[in-house]
Amino acid sequence: MVSYIGAVLGGVVMSDGFLPRWSLKTEGVVMPDERLPTGQMVVVGLQHVVAMFGATVLAPILMGFDPNVSILFSGIATLIFFFVVGGRVPSYLGSSFAFIGPVLVATGASVGSPNPNIPLALGGIIAAGALYFLIGLVVQLAGHRWIERLMPPVVTGAIVAAIGLVLAPIAINSASGITPDNQNGSDFARWIALATVVAVGLVAVYAPGMWRRLPVLVGGALGYLIYFICANILGLGQPIDFAKIGAAAWFGLPSFQSPVFDMRAISLIAPVAVILVAENLGHIKAIGAMTGRNLDPYLGRAFMGDGVATMLSGAAGGTGMTTYAENMGVMAVTRIYSTLVFLIAAAFALLLGLSPKFGAFIGTIPGPVLGGLSIVVFGLIAATAGRIWVENRVDFSNPRNLITVAVALVLGAGNFKLNVAGFTLDGIGTATFGAIILYHLLSMAPGMADRTETVH
Repeated sequence: MVSYIGAVLGGVVMSDGFLPRWSLKTEGVVMPDERLPTGQMVVVGLQHVVAMFGATVLAPILMGFDPNVSILFSGIATLIFFFVVGGRVPSYLGSSFAFIGPVLVATGASVGSPNPNIPLALGGIIAAGALYFLIGLVVQLAGHRWIERLMPPVVTGAIVAAIGLVLAPIAINSASGITPDNQNGSDFARWIALATVVAVGLVAVYAPGMWRRLPVLVGGALGYLIYFICANILGLGQPIDFAKIGAAAWFGLPSFQSPVFDMRAISLIAPVAVILVAENLGHIKAIGAMTGRNLDPYLGRAFMGDGVATMLSGAAGGTGMTTYAENMGVMAVTRIYSTLVFLIAAAFALLLGLSPKFGAFIGTIPGPVLGGLSIVVFGLIAATAGRIWVENRVDFSNPRNLITVAVALVLGAGNFKLNVAGFTLDGIGTATFGAIILYHLLSMAPGMADRTETVH
């Protein structure tokens, strides 16, 4: 398989056209138009699949969707995005958490329970994807400057930080072993999560050679091993049950569903597109800050790629798709930004989405281990905001900037929810719109609009 992928990569690298010509890099920071040796690329691609897996499985489970469908379409969506942006923006697409609240409201489903009204949600998801695509088309035709004026670095940094913070309770609940049947969690789960966090940190800092570039994958494997020893051998916790792995088939199609278009559901779910625009803008800005490259000219194409991917996913029973913050965290810690990595990750996701057995294996990963990994990755997302502010020299002595960021951080961290005309905004939405509206409201003060964004 590695040799086959190597041949494919070789053909892609040597081709001309709208895709870059990836040059070989064996050490240091690997930029979007560079690549590692084939074997290392395959392993790094697998690490991105592991990074996205927890959230891409969790989001559909919370909404009552089939996780295997979402995994399959995360691979398809990533391929769509890759070619729409011409292989120049390193991003992985996965299930968006922004859809959870609106989907549950539109379908009347309970969190984590089977959803009998998935077709209604799918119609709304397709509508959101169509609106997202149209916004991208406008940006592509009219330019991206108006988006930048609407959301300058101080605002996009606040949104990125809020995304990381709003995910924090999910990581902590998982790390604490909190379930519907056990609201207090357990100390055993917390220690396992902390052990996983330490394992990731030790690998990232002290591991030799290539292993240092795989902290999430190797740290997660070490956390899994620690849990297995403590629970299955020493009997200190709930043992891992491997029975479902043996019973599952190696290959099989997931459960596809068809959409139903209902205006009420569409009105509730379609506005999520605005949140996705802000999310994607924050991601592109963050990746640009990491790589030191201006990726703004690709904003319109990135929006359109996400929109097409979301429409296609919704048409077959999948969740709405967005560029994935978890994988942005992996890039931050590994410093590997090669877009070819995501081509490989997408191929893995396609295979995994068609493998019930692998889905069963992933289902055996203990919650505390996923929680430990989430603590690291979600924290890296929030920390990326600091890099955006530093790179753009945002002046926090300016009260407009300080108040905008302060309010957005608390709205996100507290997951502040707001009902507007039957549409529920969660912490990501209220932090996003709160930061945008508050920033421009404060810019209306006499002389404030003329004050610079950066320190000179």
